[in-house]
Amino acid sequence: MKILVPVKRVVDYNIKVRVKSDGSGMDIANVKMSMNPFDEIAIEEAVRLKEKGGSVTEIVAVSCGVAQSQETLRTALAIGADRAILVETAEELQPLAVAKLLKALVDKEQPGLVIMGKQAIDDDANQTGQMLAALADCAQATFASKVELAADAVTVTREVDGGLETDTLTLPAVITTDLRLNEPRYVTLPNIMKAKKKQLDVVKPEDLGVDIAPRLKTLKVAEPAARKAGVVVPDVATLVEKLKNEAKVI
Repeated sequence: MKILVPVKRVVDYNIKVRVKSDGSGMDIANVKMSMNPFDEIAIEEAVRLKEKGGSVTEIVAVSCGVAQSQETLRTALAIGADRAILVETAEELQPLAVAKLLKALVDKEQPGLVIMGKQAIDDDANQTGQMLAALADCAQATFASKVELAADAVTVTREVDGGLETDTLTLPAVITTDLRLNEPRYVTLPNIMKAKKKQLDVVKPEDLGVDIAPRLKTLKVAEPAARKAGVVVPDVATLVEKLKNEAKVI
């Protein structure tokens, strides 16, 4: 069985980004970029499933974006992916466009399972996995905290508002990962060196016959309002009065 793992190049989660002066977007010039943390969990889970010695024969990492995304794919290869594919484009990619590109690759690669992060930390859209499952007309499980793979099915424990839900999906299927699924391994130097020799193919959206024209237009990007200072109250009665009359939450 082949597992396809989409990964995204995003601003490192330790970096505080700033809004451009013209309000057109975020200023990411000369800032550290890394793999989206949820995608790192996805590639780790795929490698663990393969290491269990089951039916997994190959892990293919995929990224859509600028040429520098090859660095992100090399990280995925160092974690344990067998080969990588970059859909290279300098155009803005929205969730639907990414889902269509992934659908084209799913048709080409015919994976039994797609594991991907539930969302990217740059736009927090949480849409691509669901859109891909709809386009591919296959089963899906979101917010996975445990994955157990069998020959023709996968059992997923997912986090819901009321607790945990366990679903069994018939393959092929799409799974999106949550933070509690696993803790990604530390990438060692020998594996980084080995990753440089692994296969990495580059294709264009037009090679896949996909229209990536944006459907949404960003009107303005602004920083959130500064948080107001708190107030110390002398007693519970005063607190209740402020919550009722000022905050109006009770």
